[in-house]
Amino acid sequence: MNIAVWVAGLVGVSSIAGAAPAMAEVLGAEAVREVAEHLVGVMETSRQAATNPKFVAVRMTTCEVSPAEAEAGAVYLYQEQALVRKLGEPYRQRFLQVALAADGQRVESRTFKPEDVTQWVGLCDREQQKAIANADLGERVCTVALRPSVLGGYVGSTPAGGCPVTLRGASWLTNVVVLFDQGMETWDRGLDEAGTQLWGAEDEPYRYRWVED
Repeated sequence: MNIAVWVAGLVGVSSIAGAAPAMAEVLGAEAVREVAEHLVGVMETSRQAATNPKFVAVRMTTCEVSPAEAEAGAVYLYQEQALVRKLGEPYRQRFLQVALAADGQRVESRTFKPEDVTQWVGLCDREQQKAIANADLGERVCTVALRPSVLGGYVGSTPAGGCPVTLRGASWLTNVVVLFDQGMETWDRGLDEAGTQLWGAEDEPYRYRWVED
């Protein structure tokens, strides 16, 4: 599905309405760096959770890592999510490879699931341990394709069919992601084999906002 149509249909009049991508253009290395910089740091959904009981306070922590053999022009990140009340017990951990798509018209955030997640807990706080082996990245499980937004930042989505997942009964994951100055908003949804939504965003996206030092 066209990203602009998907965003318009899902978002409606929410704060990210109008964040559809700009016309297709050939992007350069600066776009890869911009997407990575939109992700690196600490964001939380605490403000959203404080005003909407349907949401819980989640922290997302992202930092840059250095694989032994990096793809030219790509940026590699480690990312983990945890409940704010259980920061030492992340429920989702992954490595990301941010790189230009083959046609140069999109930036792809490629998600890898490490085989042994326990050894990476709190990696962003361990300055001396961010050099990793390529095998540590694990299995590639999903890709979000992003383009510059007409409002600034980037907007993108998973493939039309979603990405395979085994989480809380879901078989497929779909997501729309908007990166902008204040943080990130995501429509993360888990679907069963019949396409029925089992969990994730419904009436509004998850609203991640930067946490100040």
